[in-house]
Amino acid sequence: MPKTKEQKRTILHELNNKVSKAKSIIFTKYSGLTVKENEELRSKLRQENNEYYVAKKTLFSLALKDKSIIGLDIKKFEGQIAAIFGYSDEVSPAKIVGQFKKDKEKGRKIEFVGGILENKYIGAAEVANLATLPSKQELYSKIVGSINAPVSGFVNALAGNIRNLVQALKAVSEKK
Repeated sequence: MPKTKEQKRTILHELNNKVSKAKSIIFTKYSGLTVKENEELRSKLRQENNEYYVAKKTLFSLALKDKSIIGLDIKKFEGQIAAIFGYSDEVSPAKIVGQFKKDKEKGRKIEFVGGILENKYIGAAEVANLATLPSKQELYSKIVGSINAPVSGFVNALAGNIRNLVQALKAVSEKK
């Protein structure tokens, strides 16, 4: 049954709120997903503070009209489109969908169509590249490891000298 104008206004208002809060938006084709797979993906996205939302392309384009994003024309996307809003991390929606694609039959059930990152349109290939980036936590741990490496090396060098001195004194005491 078609939606009334009031329902469409409500959906448009929701979409405007989601767009304004989102750090990134990923668009996907989802026509090959079963209901169970769709719910599984929604659950994984919710765990990382992301939201999977399906609406008509016309409503998406109206919600994004005020953003004036160059190169974005949602109406040109083929098939049914879902938007994944990333609220806490720019990369996590692409990573989760990318992993989901790998887990499902050759990834043909869901496809990247494009996205919005830092108020700029990015194509499907760029979204796929985002999916391969490490997460913020992984990057933080690498930075901490890099900062910690010289300090731990210095501590090991000092400990090595003390250890050698102790071994030398022990050898001298055993000779006597």
